[in-house]
Amino acid sequence: MKQTILLILFLLTTLFAGAQSNLSFNGYIKELSMFYKPVNPIPTGTDSLDFLFLNQIHNRLNFRWYATSELTFAVEARNRLFFGQMIKKFPYYKDMIDTDNGFLDLGTVLVSGDSWFLHSMIDRAWVDYTKGDWQVRVGRQRINWGLNLVWNPNDIFNTYSYFEFDYEERPGSDAVRIQYYTGFTSSAQLVYKIGRTANETSVAGLYRFTKSNYDFQFLGGWAGKDVVLGGGWTGDINGGGFRGEFSYFHPRSKNNGSDQAFVASISGDYTLKNSLYFHTSVLFNSNGKTGKAGGGSFFGEKLTAKSLSRSMVNLFAQVSYPFTPLLSGDFATIINPLDGSAFLGPTLTYSLGNNWELMLNGQLFVGQSGTEYGDYGKAVYGRIKWSF
Repeated sequence: MKQTILLILFLLTTLFAGAQSNLSFNGYIKELSMFYKPVNPIPTGTDSLDFLFLNQIHNRLNFRWYATSELTFAVEARNRLFFGQMIKKFPYYKDMIDTDNGFLDLGTVLVSGDSWFLHSMIDRAWVDYTKGDWQVRVGRQRINWGLNLVWNPNDIFNTYSYFEFDYEERPGSDAVRIQYYTGFTSSAQLVYKIGRTANETSVAGLYRFTKSNYDFQFLGGWAGKDVVLGGGWTGDINGGGFRGEFSYFHPRSKNNGSDQAFVASISGDYTLKNSLYFHTSVLFNSNGKTGKAGGGSFFGEKLTAKSLSRSMVNLFAQVSYPFTPLLSGDFATIINPLDGSAFLGPTLTYSLGNNWELMLNGQLFVGQSGTEYGDYGKAVYGRIKWSF
């Protein structure tokens, strides 16, 4: 795998250098530092830690080859150098990063040491053919069926976590997607996500259309262990955005380890004339708990469209404002009203110049022990990013 990834990146670089007129290339380099303080000291065998440091240098490379007016090839890779206290104290962190949930394993640890490792992954690799009203895309791709900005019950193929702010591109799926544009504002999609077993395979269709200045969508199919039916809408009320989506999951067979669930989220957002932005959302999960919801691991918890929260209800609120053309601030919170726990997320972003950005971010989790957010602790991040 290591040799394959290096060979692909070498061939792409060579191809780009030889035929730039038909190729595009961009990406970024960023450095992310994290200071993490758990609720309780973390045992490490011989001692315990009151806090952890982790640093990451992240390089992304995006390649496109426009072979013809109808045929496009794309490969995108993320190369990340991790180093710091966490790597040395918790060797399993490397194994967690080196996990590819796709049909093909396109990630590998290239080199590593006692307190560092370099990981490379191809998270996009697809071929796209478009002719007339038809579009077919095959390979690792982002299939974005979600409509809301925080929780997406319709995003059944590649769900993402709001807390994973440093992965702007979001996960992809190894899939075949066929899309037919039935009109100027309407389309039908059929997606087959390849899995190693039937419980890892998904086949679903989606239809989108516009009615009365609202965009609607309906979906249905087979998603892993479940049959799923859902839908959603986007529109506005008096100039403010109004979105919603819902999905109902029912086990495909008895005793397959899955439970039926209804998951829905509704959101609204509005920008004032002075650029002050407000955003609020509510999430309902019929499978969620009504008491103390309990927490998982701060690192690497797997998320699905069926498990967007551990609680039956979550509330989200956000306000942001550009203080100057270069400096903007944002504050977001997620509250579990049933167990009293919460997430607080302040962010400051400053533009240092052309393609340079500095960001300070906090992820502060509060609540009693055993609540949804009470056992995560607190993390502070600093990031500098250069895009090219």
